[in-house]
Amino acid sequence: METLIALFGHLDPRDLNSRHEFCEILFIAIAASLCGAKNCSDMWRFGQEKEEMLRQVLKLPYGIPSHDTFTAVFRNLDPQGFAEAFARFVRGFAGAIGRNRQIAIDGKAMRGAFETGRQFAPRMMVSAWCREVRMTLAAQPAAGGNEAKAALELLGLLDLKGAIVTGDALHCTSQMAGEIKQRDGDYVLALKGNQAGLCAAAEKLAAATKTPKKGIAVTEEEAHGRKERRSARVIAAPRLGKLHAFPGLVAIAEVERVRILNGKREQKRWLYVLSRCMGARDVLDVVRGHWDIENGLHWGLDVIFREDDCRTRKDHGPENLALIRRICGNTLRLDRKKDTIRGKMMRAAWNDSYLFKLMTQMR
Repeated sequence: METLIALFGHLDPRDLNSRHEFCEILFIAIAASLCGAKNCSDMWRFGQEKEEMLRQVLKLPYGIPSHDTFTAVFRNLDPQGFAEAFARFVRGFAGAIGRNRQIAIDGKAMRGAFETGRQFAPRMMVSAWCREVRMTLAAQPAAGGNEAKAALELLGLLDLKGAIVTGDALHCTSQMAGEIKQRDGDYVLALKGNQAGLCAAAEKLAAATKTPKKGIAVTEEEAHGRKERRSARVIAAPRLGKLHAFPGLVAIAEVERVRILNGKREQKRWLYVLSRCMGARDVLDVVRGHWDIENGLHWGLDVIFREDDCRTRKDHGPENLALIRRICGNTLRLDRKKDTIRGKMMRAAWNDSYLFKLMTQMR
């Protein structure tokens, strides 16, 4: 509880005469979400059923807050301030692995969080995922659906010194590259037609450069009726960055994938811009590692936390509940009990001692 007060206590959006303590509301919201709560009504139901247990650590002078109180708090809580506090909270865990780490940047739409008649424009959160510890380091709301701008703002919440930042072609911009280098990080960014001049120059360089066999890294996998072969090579490109005003660019990488599934052959090829000289095998590892954000974060939010089913849609409610889910995901992954994330959530719902154990990890 002391940790919540220290990190989040200053964020209370309500008047000073509010009845319920803000951090007690936040404590109940996180505990309920660890047990599978999806929205503010679920948090209120959890509080009612677990009041006796909650009073072991909370004062609750006015009882359990109503669902309207939970809703009002999260609708009015400043999501930017909440995101900054969340990033400070996680920074200590990420720092334990040292500087040499990979941070994947990607956005995810909250499919259920849209205004009536605007299903085509759901809210979006952009997250920074640390591959090594498999945790969300920070998350930023994408105002107006502008994922690229939100990603740039997200970098300001991160310690990038020595890290490799990865992103898809949407984030392959000179602004993103410059911000990463300015913060002492490096990048591996997918290159496509949105950077037309740079992409054309990289294609020309790749076509004109012959790489010896020993300079090409290859991996082969076979599982579940699928065969997959990946190859990569790195080509020095010291002039491209200056010619196309792309900060820090020192090389390009070409990655090819051949997949045979149910007798059908599929071949794809990608180009990446690099700000750090690395071997072809390292490039394959980093490119493959970027997609851990899909399997490790986005899949869990959809399938386990059922994020797309949450119909909270007013004001700042969707973004703030999205941050609560990421706090819970980190907490469950930190726990060393051998079980799935869903299994841990079920145990937390059934076993008060285990739930308290999870909450005490938030220190």
